[in-house]
Amino acid sequence: MYEKFFIPNPDAEKPSPLSPRKGVIIGVGQVGLACAYSLLIQDCFDELVLQDIAQEKVEGEVYDFLSGMPFLPPTDLKVGTVADEGQNADLVIITAGAAQKPGETRLNLVERNVAIFKTILADVVKYCPDAILLIVSNPVDIMTYVTLKISGFPSSRVIGSGTVLDTARFRTLLSRRLNIDPRSVHAYIVGEHGDSELPLWSMANVGGVKIVPNGWEKLAAAEQNDLTTVFELVKNAAYEIIKRKGYTSYGIGLAVTDIVKAILRSQERILTVSSLVNGLYDIHDVCLGLPTVVNEKGVLKTVNLKLNEVEESQLRNSAKVLREVFDQLKL
Repeated sequence: MYEKFFIPNPDAEKPSPLSPRKGVIIGVGQVGLACAYSLLIQDCFDELVLQDIAQEKVEGEVYDFLSGMPFLPPTDLKVGTVADEGQNADLVIITAGAAQKPGETRLNLVERNVAIFKTILADVVKYCPDAILLIVSNPVDIMTYVTLKISGFPSSRVIGSGTVLDTARFRTLLSRRLNIDPRSVHAYIVGEHGDSELPLWSMANVGGVKIVPNGWEKLAAAEQNDLTTVFELVKNAAYEIIKRKGYTSYGIGLAVTDIVKAILRSQERILTVSSLVNGLYDIHDVCLGLPTVVNEKGVLKTVNLKLNEVEESQLRNSAKVLREVFDQLKL
């Protein structure tokens, strides 16, 4: 009877026994460094390779990390590339790409980042043919799709960070209004990691009690305005952070670590990662964020959410926004 809750991924493989964990981070700017720091202190890898075109700077970062190794679980941290130190990695995390500028949308980054990815992925495919690829570079849904098409990897092994961070921001803001731990808030942001994303108010709950129990239209105007403000703060969070400090880093570093732990420890966690959607909600050949079961083989299955008409329409619109960009790409 439980099969109805999930849409299986046809490319998913059966789990195998756990072995020493090897990872590569390609792109060691502010986001890559935040990922590396979070991954190191949470004991995610036995061996971690940092790759960046600014090799001297990365060497300095690694030397700095090595100074603190006695305070950390043992990790063999190196500077290198997938072609030398990173061969046969279990997980390749790509944060490389052009930086998002103040006022620039994530979709504006497409052309610059596609060219960068074509160069990166040639070596990844050659030297890490069995790896799971975790894409963090923005616009993440588009770059996940680009990676899927260029690499030729099965869809189960190409994952984007999706709306995992947006969902965390959403739960945090709701938890502050409710004065409870954000881990006790169950609510999702889905769709594009960007301007067309949407909140699933129909399913948001705390301890099984729905935040919007009788539907959006039954809320008082003041309640609608308050919840709309929460969502707008979530959607615009990156812009506000970039305006103030020039980049985002800590939040995405923690989000990536949560995804990595779900993969390497085969946790079968439900996370709103970005992956290929084909047929669900009448959406075809698009990568976007939906609640998805993740384990050591990557994307295992997608949760079969029962969306209301408004949410389903908004999700299809988000897919349409992404599809229009995909159709313009020259891969």
